[in-house]
Amino acid sequence: MDRFPNAANVDFHSPLDPNKAATAVLDDKGRIVGWGSSAQRLLGHSPEEVLGLPAERLLATTSEQRLSALCKAHRTRSIVLDLCHQDGHTVRAVVTFSPLSHQSGAAVVVVAAELEALRSWEAQLAMLQGLATESHVGLTIFNTDRRVVWGNVSTDLELGGIAQYTGRPAADLFPEGEFISRHHPPDEDQVMDHVLTTGEPIVGMHYRGRAPADPVREHVWSCSYHRMLDARGEPLGLFEESLDITDRYRAQERLSLLVRAGKRVGASLDVRRTAAELADVAVPQLADEVQVDLPPAVIEGRQPPTRSAPGHGLLRMHGRTPEEFRTSPVSYPPSSPQALSLATGRCVVDACPSEAPGEAGSAASHSCLFVPLLTREAVLGLATFRRNSNPDAFGPEEQTLAVELAERAAVGIDNARRYTSQHAAALVLQRSLLPRHLPQQSAVDVAYRYLPADSRVGVGGDWFDVIPLSGARVGLTVGDVVGHGMHAAATMGRLRSTVRTLALLDLDPAELLTRLDDLVAQESEPDAEDGLGSEAMVVTCLYAIYDPVSGRCVWASAGHPPPIVADASGSVAMSALAPGPPLGLGGLPYEDVDLDLSNGSVLAFFTDGVVEDRGQDIDSGIDRLAEVLTWQRCPLEELCDRALSALPPGPQVDDATLLLVRTRRLDADHVEDLELPSDPAMVAQARMLTERQLETWGLSELSFTASLVVSELVTNGIRYATGPVVLRLIRDRCLLCEVSDSAQTAPHLRRARRDDEGGRGLFLVAQMSQRWGTRYTSTGKTIWAELAIPKASAGVGGGMLR
Repeated sequence: MDRFPNAANVDFHSPLDPNKAATAVLDDKGRIVGWGSSAQRLLGHSPEEVLGLPAERLLATTSEQRLSALCKAHRTRSIVLDLCHQDGHTVRAVVTFSPLSHQSGAAVVVVAAELEALRSWEAQLAMLQGLATESHVGLTIFNTDRRVVWGNVSTDLELGGIAQYTGRPAADLFPEGEFISRHHPPDEDQVMDHVLTTGEPIVGMHYRGRAPADPVREHVWSCSYHRMLDARGEPLGLFEESLDITDRYRAQERLSLLVRAGKRVGASLDVRRTAAELADVAVPQLADEVQVDLPPAVIEGRQPPTRSAPGHGLLRMHGRTPEEFRTSPVSYPPSSPQALSLATGRCVVDACPSEAPGEAGSAASHSCLFVPLLTREAVLGLATFRRNSNPDAFGPEEQTLAVELAERAAVGIDNARRYTSQHAAALVLQRSLLPRHLPQQSAVDVAYRYLPADSRVGVGGDWFDVIPLSGARVGLTVGDVVGHGMHAAATMGRLRSTVRTLALLDLDPAELLTRLDDLVAQESEPDAEDGLGSEAMVVTCLYAIYDPVSGRCVWASAGHPPPIVADASGSVAMSALAPGPPLGLGGLPYEDVDLDLSNGSVLAFFTDGVVEDRGQDIDSGIDRLAEVLTWQRCPLEELCDRALSALPPGPQVDDATLLLVRTRRLDADHVEDLELPSDPAMVAQARMLTERQLETWGLSELSFTASLVVSELVTNGIRYATGPVVLRLIRDRCLLCEVSDSAQTAPHLRRARRDDEGGRGLFLVAQMSQRWGTRYTSTGKTIWAELAIPKASAGVGGGMLR
């Protein structure tokens, strides 16, 4: 049976109260002379059935004792008897006997109630007594004016005596307290008004304050408010239940703080930001201020020092956010608690003097906790948790929490340090693989910008190059290894070197990309022994050749955006030809695109980091760059700055490389062409033309050497070609001698033996020129040689380019 059958409806009257209990009256012979309706409800017998009968008949016991004897033995006391119900079952009841005096014919009044009902009523009374005198739940009753009426023992202890607050407003109990739960009225008066007006209880609100009996320590209570009604249903006031949940609340806060720390601390891979994240998580829940002291080596990404004295050579990180952080040198004496913490690797609690401005001589102190930032290899630094407004010292649980936070921060700082070191190494590698100084050439004016990606992303694989070619031409290339990190940078360097090597073979752009595509595809093929290939990477590349004699530019693209061209009139255009596939994928062949450029045209070669933006499509970025090129009359350096200043604000998510070139044309006075029939007698005419032209250019000192080189080249062309040969002399930074013919076979340099009649011509050309070579054209080949111009003649015949 339920021990508390009516627990929801407490009745403060005892079941043995005569107004509720079953009553009967016995005469002096033990016969029933009175039978109440409550007795009929308890046992089921009507008055007609029991009046005049001996009371013993209602007993279910087989005892020989007479009821009259029980009455005499237990007067003024209660006994438990088993009584017979009309339907035959037994009713266990508590029975009291009260003798009647001076009553003729009557002797005893019998009062009975069910034993279980009495036990339930007694338990409810004990519970109410416990709530008032022993419970840890504070109970406080307020009248309709929100003034204190009554409080139990728990409330009395918290207030330091309930009597002094009786009749005072609720606001006087905790004048500096506050509700910290959300979605409820903001203060206690509004909470009570809401409960009194609506009757709707408010349950489980968290309240923070300092109890009058314990003003030093801050407490948190869970509070509930309920309205009380009188018998007519009118409000009598309300009562408040309060339970001190300080320890549980702080434990939950510590757990919540650790969860936040796990999500935030160390996520940035930046040493300074990780220190700021530790401060941001710990303030104000654990401390009012957090200071992080780190060696400069850790901040710069280097290995932390292992032999330096604890507390020396550190930099302090102040503030709670990255924007507020600033570094300043700090040093701790060997006897200081900070040095002790660093030396022992354990946290130290201390009262540290105030460091606020103007408090140099103040005796005020604050609670400080010094926690070393430890990794498996070394001590990275020191974290100081400081309390200014809260006088409570750091307890054991808070020390454990601070150590846990410091461990998470130390892992994050060490990861950031390692990443900073690796990123710096990759950036140095990448910059070392990019051209430091562009080579001297006369075909174009050049300006460039390289903007590395944000450090959290890692260095990328962008590259560019300017390659002097034969015939005063210049090769221009820009490419991108998709991805970031050391592998992307190393792949970029290898491909840039390969492009330069292939370019010096005087290959057309489409043929160069075809050979580069084969190379990338071979590197991605699985190895025959282990079945593994190099990491697959997507590579795009654009290669162009500009000839300052003809003003012709030829380019081809492997998945790379084509150049944007701004001519001398200011009009800007972009090629409509779709680029070929990226390198290594195979598929469609690469095609050459021919452009005739006017003198002073500007070409923009770029990687996607210049034109891509997460918030916009790439076409918007290309239009933005094209708008900058409409200012093509500006100096190239200024155009580069304009282009990068137009980039979207925020971290650079990818490398950005921009190469701007302004074309130049060779004056006709510095180029001489002569078509010669296939006749050996024309060799002498070629020598005469060379000597006469060199005299015109003021280069007579080169006449003998140049005539010999031209003689050998023309002789070779006439001997092996089937048609006329063309001699071209170009005065650039050096003297260029070119002979073109219709043959596709290339001469080869060999060392002739003493008895050989031929084979010495190209050997002489190689010995007398600073460079020589062969390039193929659609109609044949061109053999060329470069002769250095003496310094005394270098300035003669100026105005070579326009």
